[in-house]
Amino acid sequence: QVELQESGPGLVKPSQTLSLTCTVPGGSITTNYYYWTWIRQCPGKSLEWIGSISYRGNTYDNPTLESRTPISRDKTNNQSSLQLKSVRPEDTCVYYCTGTNGGSKYEVDYWGKGTLVTVSS
Repeated sequence: QVELQESGPGLVKPSQTLSLTCTVPGGSITTNYYYWTWIRQCPGKSLEWIGSISYRGNTYDNPTLESRTPISRDKTNNQSSLQLKSVRPEDTCVYYCTGTNGGSKYEVDYWGKGTLVTVSS
């Protein structure tokens, strides 16, 4: 079982950049076939796939988010990071760090507990 832990600010002002970090235990972030994916759930809506980074460092994003969501990784600290640029009130959601060793950016085997981010002035 992989325990993921998200961290970041709970409150962000509109137009600012939100930065979230996911700590991955052990040496998994570069282990073959692992994908580390960010998902969110906004009030009243279903889960939304934000983007993913592979064990090779390839990144993928959701076009509907207008390229506002660069994802990166820190191999030294075994972390995946999500930035959400130019945040809006509708970006108020619970953000989840997830992972899989199934070799697909759309699979999820592991979940973090989620972190609530509120966008408000």
